[in-house]
Amino acid sequence: MSGPVRQDERMTKVHEDRPPVLPTQQDEVAAAGSEFLGGPMGRYARLGGHWLTPVRVVVLVALGMFALGMVQKLPCYDWAWFRGADSQYTHACYSDIPHLFSVRGFADGLTPYFDRLPGDMEYLEYPVLTGLFMEVASWLTPGSGSMQHREQMYWMVNAGMLMACTAVIAVCVVRTHRRRPWDALLFALAPAFALTATINWDLLAIALTAAGMLMWSRGRTLLFGVFIGLATAAKLYPVLLLGVLFVLCWRAGKWRAFGSAVLGAAVSWLVVNLPVMIYAWDGWKKFYTFSQERPIDFGSVWLLISQRSGNPLQDANTYATGLTLLLCAGIGLLTLTAPRRPRFAQLALLVVAAFILANKVYSPQYVLWLIPLAALARPRWRDFLIWQAGEVVYFLGIWFYLAYTTSGDKHQGLPVEGYQLAIAAHLLATLYLCAVVVRDVLLPERDVVRRDGSDDPSGGVLDGAEDVFVLSDAARAPQDAAPSEGQRVEWGTAHGD
Repeated sequence: MSGPVRQDERMTKVHEDRPPVLPTQQDEVAAAGSEFLGGPMGRYARLGGHWLTPVRVVVLVALGMFALGMVQKLPCYDWAWFRGADSQYTHACYSDIPHLFSVRGFADGLTPYFDRLPGDMEYLEYPVLTGLFMEVASWLTPGSGSMQHREQMYWMVNAGMLMACTAVIAVCVVRTHRRRPWDALLFALAPAFALTATINWDLLAIALTAAGMLMWSRGRTLLFGVFIGLATAAKLYPVLLLGVLFVLCWRAGKWRAFGSAVLGAAVSWLVVNLPVMIYAWDGWKKFYTFSQERPIDFGSVWLLISQRSGNPLQDANTYATGLTLLLCAGIGLLTLTAPRRPRFAQLALLVVAAFILANKVYSPQYVLWLIPLAALARPRWRDFLIWQAGEVVYFLGIWFYLAYTTSGDKHQGLPVEGYQLAIAAHLLATLYLCAVVVRDVLLPERDVVRRDGSDDPSGGVLDGAEDVFVLSDAARAPQDAAPSEGQRVEWGTAHGD
């Protein structure tokens, strides 16, 4: 005889039984864009029984955009990477990948972290898992032929591996919000994704982070931690998601789930890092010392201030750390005082954006960190495209500025004043995206994800959980949003501890 059905299991079944949300019925930009394919989907459209499921459609679109990004790099692949610095900037097709193949010892068979490199950079300045990714790609690169041919092949091998990461991200974003699979098209069709996907190796960490968020949405807290630990071993920013969950679990009293996540993250991070820490300490710590010692650099608010004021800002580390902590404290306060507990994806976007905005450097590919989070946090095409426009302006601005600085007396490209405007465009666009997310947190009825009565589709154990700690009367008072479909929103009734 079967036991009683838990309340959270009943709610999960109810949510799964509901039909998927169609963006063309909620988003005017999506509806207008659908005219290209015959118009918005109608009530009697066939949504199942076809091999073109949402997952497959989004993956194919994402891979198609990735391929377009590879085509955009074609002038560099053919010649511009190898014939002077300014050509790769004027064609806006720069990539770190072919250059680091030779200057970081991969072409010579050196082992990252263990073998000292010739030149100013003594050891590889990337986290261990990214270094392993780079090393595996070098094993798959032909060892014969000219250096130009080998660098081309190294970029191509890495592009293939990063394309696999793209497919993983697409699948995870589709499945994180069960009833909103089409929101993942924001990731797949993002212009900045196509332009920056093969500049560096960031997609590895993003794929692991996306997989972790999918695990959390399914209530698999330990697996979430494992993936976040691996992602942090590839790039530093994913560890910020543990801070997000600390505040959310504090408000909901879900300390067991948070502890499980931290345990999984710590163990997986140590499994990857500990062998290198033990046997190649100097090489292992290079990423951290380089990040600490690095001066203010391209794209940051600190560079903008420095250039405008003439102040070198030698204490930029202190300023950046202080601003990051201040912004994170503000996000924590927002979490504990908001009328409804913010969604996991909303806070993840805000915290990662805060880290980006306060950082000493903003490389063009850092936009990739935010794109999947934006698709989950604010799935509205208008706001998304406004933000993307600012990022595309910055993408073009940095390369044309570098073209200007490397073209000598020709002054071919964008002068410093124009580059400062490009930095401002990136900063303002990111702040705009954050502002609309904060508005959704403060006014939950404006959150399109919650309009159908959902609480937090990516929240896992937090979805529908009751609050146990809040700091404002507004958060304590029961409030209902005004859903567009006439359904009453009742959060905080699904999960017990």
